Amino acid sequence: MTFATGGFHGLRYAVETTWGVIPDTPEMVKLRHKPTCSLGLSKETTQSSELRDDRQISDSRHGPQKIDGDVEFEFSYGEYDPILEGTLFGTWTTNVLKAGTTAKSFVFERAFADIGQYGVFTGGMVKMLKFSVKPNEVVSGTFGLIGKGGSYSSSPLDASPTASQTNLPFDSFTGELSEGGSTLAVATGLELTLENNLDAIYALFNNQAAGVTPGRSNLTGTLSVYFENLTLLNKFINETESSLQFTLGNGTSKSYTFLIPRLKYSGGSNPVKDEKGITLEMPFQALYDATTGTNFQITRIPGV
Repeated sequence: MTFATGGFHGLRYAVETTWGVIPDTPEMVKLRHKPTCSLGLSKETTQSSELRDDRQISDSRHGPQKIDGDVEFEFSYGEYDPILEGTLFGTWTTNVLKAGTTAKSFVFERAFADIGQYGVFTGGMVKMLKFSVKPNEVVSGTFGLIGKGGSYSSSPLDASPTASQTNLPFDSFTGELSEGGSTLAVATGLELTLENNLDAIYALFNNQAAGVTPGRSNLTGTLSVYFENLTLLNKFINETESSLQFTLGNGTSKSYTFLIPRLKYSGGSNPVKDEKGITLEMPFQALYDATTGTNFQITRIPGV
């Protein structure tokens, strides 16, 4: 007896021209992902309130479809560029991507290859991006998705999807971090969370979402550094605005530079946990920057 296993699971996507509508001949692209992939279909149920003299429940009904879930990934050059566009509501322009207002949606397909079954989820939009850079680890993250509707089939949307790219994931050994325009060599970690505050809306007589409404682009994060002086801590205490920029890769080929041009720190804790080095935890809120016209900017550095 054959049953589905994670070792044969695949994830594919194609860009939609119209939200929630599968292209006539979708050219699916395989998307690299870690074991956690929870994208799926769920429903709420309602129970009849009718009273009976035998104490039984007479009916239960399904509510509308809800499409959501998370996809974890190891970040590598080129693989997630279209998904990043959907995340920032922007478009790569001369290898620069900024937060904008242009919605982008995808049809996603989960392939359970060992049993020949395929889950198709339309109207997929990125509601959240988490990004983590930690010592001695590859750079990883999570896309949170929301969508219109879903179904399962024994036939794939594209029998020959485009293969994933083969660039190695970025690590925390190659790159550079600067804070307030100065190189910061004592960082111990960087966590980012971008929330698009998407909300699926529903209308009468349709069991799928009628649309997805975007909220504000809310970028927050935490910078962790070894506690060596008061420079960073005073920025929190004095409510001094600053900036963060970090590069993944060698900076000259197949690399990315991430810029948060304007931020405020919202904390500065330095607890003692043991006899080892004390770290300073600096949560922050990204703000709109008039000079760059964005709260978040990604610069892509091509090469071979």
